[in-house]
Amino acid sequence: MAATQPPRTQLEEDDDEQVEDEQFIDPNDVAEEVPLEGDAPMEEDDEEERADGTKEEDDVQIDENTIQHFEAHSGSVFCIAAHPTQPLAATGGEDDLGYIWDVMHGEEVVKLTGHTDSISSIEWSFDGEMVATGGMDGRVRIWKRVGKQDWKTWTFLTELQGPDEITWLKWHPKGNVLLAGSNDGTVWLWQLPSGNTMQVFAGHEGPVQAGGFTADGKRIITGDAAGTLIYWDPRSPSPVWKITSADARFGMGDGITAISTNTASTMAVVGGTEGELRVVNLAKGEVTGALEGHKEGESVEAIEFVDWSATSAVGGAASIVATGATDGKICIWDLTTMKLRTTLSHTDSITSIHASPASTGLGHHITSSSSDKTLKTWDTRSGQLLAEHRGHRGPVLAAAVGAFQEYVYVLSAGDDGVCLVFDAKL
Repeated sequence: MAATQPPRTQLEEDDDEQVEDEQFIDPNDVAEEVPLEGDAPMEEDDEEERADGTKEEDDVQIDENTIQHFEAHSGSVFCIAAHPTQPLAATGGEDDLGYIWDVMHGEEVVKLTGHTDSISSIEWSFDGEMVATGGMDGRVRIWKRVGKQDWKTWTFLTELQGPDEITWLKWHPKGNVLLAGSNDGTVWLWQLPSGNTMQVFAGHEGPVQAGGFTADGKRIITGDAAGTLIYWDPRSPSPVWKITSADARFGMGDGITAISTNTASTMAVVGGTEGELRVVNLAKGEVTGALEGHKEGESVEAIEFVDWSATSAVGGAASIVATGATDGKICIWDLTTMKLRTTLSHTDSITSIHASPASTGLGHHITSSSSDKTLKTWDTRSGQLLAEHRGHRGPVLAAAVGAFQEYVYVLSAGDDGVCLVFDAKL
């Protein structure tokens, strides 16, 4: 779908169910459009100069399975995203800049400018025709591809200035609708390419630290620093249901830090600041279980459902989930039994977990990133460590897994200002 053509409806109907209630949002459902009114850098470590005039810290430590590296950022890189179909990466960082760059050659495609503070989130649209950047300046900026010949030409589309400091961005899985969480407790929904505000969700009592669309795109789930979880119908500003920290079975009064929903959009796993994990039935808005595996007081930083359906009859796409926390542990859970299957580990905090695309046949593989300067690729069925990816000189702050033709690769973003690309087809 071309980015410049407004869709008939912002949600595509499922191919096998052409019924009216499968539509996610129709612009006619929007009662009113909301009108919009038009970090200090981190200190660098001392670097020693060699006899040839270069600096010791200038060298990227290339690992044997490193495909490429990208060094255009002048500060920490906070976010990274893999294009859904092309060998492209998008990154944003503390230098207030974003980049689209070529994964295979490590070359800049376009610089994404216009922010006045760090870019904290960057995401591709479902078809890769647009990319969104969200910053600590409260700005959301959108770029779109120009033409259909190649993926080398991009142009600025629009800037969205609704919320306060952006905490996360998520595109709808089937349409050009963008969702953003904010530090001011609001959640915003926009239609693209028009940039019209479709909904502003209010109901949180603190910064909205985690959230996104359900896998089927029909609902939104968000969690805040006060420990409140809210389930929304995108067509209504009122919650479908709401669970607060006052619910004894939920009990996340110190804050929600991570949320993930299964592919069937029937359950969510929610993680908290104190290492709590809760399983929630989305249809009923009820807590159905608690998972105890992370150290108390260690924040859950990542939750990822894992697809075993193509390789094993055990569990399946809906029931295997990986969780990672600041205790350096990755727990693999089977939600059909609410049991811990295996525990994996780094020597420092887990910063992200990403499953390989199911289309590659490697959906049972995950890659974890850590403050210990490494990434690791694991087989979640056996718990086997398949590869350890090295090369960063500081904590790995973000990661992604992408695929193009026969290639499967890991993208990493470092506190050292470097992005690396590793082979993940192991």
